[in-house]
Amino acid sequence: MNTATPATSAARLLLRLAIGALFVAHGLQKFNEYTLAGTAGAFAQMGIPAAEVAAPIVASIELVGGILLIIGFLTRPAAFALAAIMAGALFMVHLGSGVFVENGGFELVLALGAAALALALAGPGKVSLDAALFGRRNNALAQLA
Repeated sequence: MNTATPATSAARLLLRLAIGALFVAHGLQKFNEYTLAGTAGAFAQMGIPAAEVAAPIVASIELVGGILLIIGFLTRPAAFALAAIMAGALFMVHLGSGVFVENGGFELVLALGAAALALALAGPGKVSLDAALFGRRNNALAQLA
């Protein structure tokens, strides 16, 4: 049974746009402000394994995944990938530093990861390229989640 209402469609759109924009900003920051070399160095200092490999992968997932969320295309796989990198950041870096971000805590990665996971489970909503391109197939998948 499809229980999507205009309000839930609007909520999914709002969540996709907001979270997508934040991920795009973080991806661009890693590419342009910090640079990939700087990001890899920071990752290495944080104890992230294979930091030189992880940095461009994480930056790319954030940038491309964020764009995909914004346009609502391949929303579920993009959102799962984003949730996965946030889980990695949570458990590898932030969990031991408490809640608050000013202390290196996990509040931001938890919020971003939970929002991404919610989108992966709920799907993109009616106002998305996924709905326009895949229609009923995508709705059938949404009912399984």
